[in-house]
Amino acid sequence: MATILAIETSCDETAVAIVKNRQVLSNIVASQIPLHQRYGGIVPEVASRQHVETLNGAIAQSLQDADLTWMAIDGIAATCAPGLVGALLVGLTAAKTLALLHQKPFIGVHHLEGHIYASYLTAPDLQPPFLCLLVSGGHTSLIYVKDCGQYETLGQTRDDAAGEAFDKVARLMDLGYPGGPVIDRLAKQGNPAAFPLPEGQVSLPEGGFHPYDSSFSGLKTAVLRLTQKLQQNDQPLPVADLSASFQETVARALTKRAIACALDYGLKTIAVGGGVAANSGLRHHLQKAAETHNLRVLFPPLKFCTDNAAMIACAAAEHLERGHTSPLTLGAQSRMAISNVMQLYKPII
Repeated sequence: MATILAIETSCDETAVAIVKNRQVLSNIVASQIPLHQRYGGIVPEVASRQHVETLNGAIAQSLQDADLTWMAIDGIAATCAPGLVGALLVGLTAAKTLALLHQKPFIGVHHLEGHIYASYLTAPDLQPPFLCLLVSGGHTSLIYVKDCGQYETLGQTRDDAAGEAFDKVARLMDLGYPGGPVIDRLAKQGNPAAFPLPEGQVSLPEGGFHPYDSSFSGLKTAVLRLTQKLQQNDQPLPVADLSASFQETVARALTKRAIACALDYGLKTIAVGGGVAANSGLRHHLQKAAETHNLRVLFPPLKFCTDNAAMIACAAAEHLERGHTSPLTLGAQSRMAISNVMQLYKPII
């Protein structure tokens, strides 16, 4: 399989990696979390400027770590959608320039497809069809993976993404940014049954509830009212119990929908991707439920859960092997359905 150098700058990590045969030869991730913590969230302009300052050094470091020259690179890839447009443009422009300079094929990659391919990095035997539970700060989706570039979204959030809900609830408890890791840590010290919280369901017009779609805005509001009530009574917030109860509710909701979807579609494997895939509560619940139904669950190692370029390179290598390359006129898109992935590539003649 091709050796790919990939760039990922869709949000607040400047990442560069080189992958060959689903083996990671180098993986550079420069996090911007300290820059954005003072604002309590990601500032797009700050993120874009930091990508510009960091990217050249990350590219050089990636080649050095892999002990390769440009002659050994078969293709150059970059995330082109979805994400923060300014941030995407930094990586996309750099990748196109390098492709022109070194006369290499250019491959644009959909960010969510990258998260799907994160599982291939540690389970190279993985083959479609399978179900991907993609849970991150911007996305919560159940995706039917039919083949490379062929995806169908079976379930999604109707409001907040799971990772976004973690960040907002952490802010309610004054726990700082990002919220996911600190809530996960505190939840291990708390009682998950301390506060019954609503799971959140999506009603159907004909009655009943959608079996695979999620909703987290009601859960977030319930935590808000609970914290306000506790503060009115001059009680210190029991952050460990609140964290455990919140995390338990999210993990239970995601697990229920993922298991039901896999069983209904006859899929024997669930691959989990995105930053929330690092959450210990979700890992425990989903693995336990999967064992009951004889399903295989794949969680990437923590370094491949959050945004990284190795997953982008892995997806790009598969596309290049199939003859899929992107035009240098390809632009950045803030939104793009994963079902439209093949629009990123030139028609094969």
